Amino acid sequence: MPRMLHGEVRPGVGADRWLGCILACVLALAVWGCSRPEPSEQAPPSESGVTDTEIRIGSSSALSGHASYLGTQTLRGAMAYINHVNQEGGVHGRTIRLVSYDDAYNPALCLINTQRLIVEHDVFCLFNYVGTPTTVKIISVVEDADIPLVGMFTGANALRQPFNRHLINIRASYYQETMEAVRRFVGGLGMKRVAVFYQYDAYGFDGLKGTELALREYGLVPVATGSYIRGTMDVEHGLERIVAADAEAVFMIGTYDPCAEFIRQARARGFDPVFYCVSFVGAEELARRLDTDNGRKVFVTKVVPPPDSSMSRTLLWGAGEFVELFREYFPQEAPNSVALEGYINAKVLVEGLRRAGRDLTRDKFIEAVESIDHFSLGVANTLDFGPNDHQGFDRVYFTRYNGGKFSLITDWDPVRAELGLVSSAP
Repeated sequence: MPRMLHGEVRPGVGADRWLGCILACVLALAVWGCSRPEPSEQAPPSESGVTDTEIRIGSSSALSGHASYLGTQTLRGAMAYINHVNQEGGVHGRTIRLVSYDDAYNPALCLINTQRLIVEHDVFCLFNYVGTPTTVKIISVVEDADIPLVGMFTGANALRQPFNRHLINIRASYYQETMEAVRRFVGGLGMKRVAVFYQYDAYGFDGLKGTELALREYGLVPVATGSYIRGTMDVEHGLERIVAADAEAVFMIGTYDPCAEFIRQARARGFDPVFYCVSFVGAEELARRLDTDNGRKVFVTKVVPPPDSSMSRTLLWGAGEFVELFREYFPQEAPNSVALEGYINAKVLVEGLRRAGRDLTRDKFIEAVESIDHFSLGVANTLDFGPNDHQGFDRVYFTRYNGGKFSLITDWDPVRAELGLVSSAP
């Protein structure tokens, strides 16, 4: 992995050490609580993870395993902006240091990593987590530690409802993605037979429920559902169920490898519906696994614009800015939408730190983020937070596989004509 200024990546803990780490963290918390001095003996307060020269933040994400592309790219995108800010003098004279652990998209390991970041590294906030099953696992830890969690690469509803002041979401939700997809494919293109293929965990269940809620608005239910176990390529059973239902569109709530395998096997059997994936699939990695034959009629929603869009340097200037900095710090990497999301996460983090001022506390940081309103990051909608609104963006971008990559759709008429549909798009 390329050198990252002011950041350090640490390996996750092996399975045989998980229990020991959990017990050690519990013991450390107990000792810490028992050894705290009485209020009259305490030194003047200072915030965790903050010194005169540094702000220390922590991250756990999938840096290895079957979702590693998502974790490594969000991390690199974030570090491109953090490195830039640090080289410009930091925030109020403090540099940002990111301590990052690998959880391999494993919820138990994510929990251990988070406890270590809070107890051993005493971080100011948590940042840039990746995945629904991993991130929802630590909600209670975040609440108990009274620590902000900023910029999660997941659209899970559990991180949005009920409202939690510690959780600062930036991207649109999976409910919003699936709602827009149903509006396009059902309401606009007239499809009625929608099936759902999903990962059998909190991520997949969230996307399935979002699709069901959206279909209900049209008086529909999925004609079939199929699932696979996280970390496997066992798609055959789900494929059988969906083929038998003769679906016109398959909504896919999964990661790039199993989704690509499902599409390949479907095409090989002559099954030719529209395939639609939510953003977590990782469009660039999915595109690498498709070809001209099995990539036909494959769509992905994104929550940030494709950075290679011709609009990037004009209407979407923030994407162009990202491309320049990403190439500066990671010249061997291709700019991509996953890294762009990490970059935007870092920009929101830094804006909150700047607004919080030199006398930085966690409460002041959360209040500073809540003060961000109609703030432009150079994408199609402004960033908006509030005391009861901790999701910054609501925009969803539609892309379609074409010429080896997923390109932004700006006109649905050619899509409708190619698919042989006559209904009017919304």
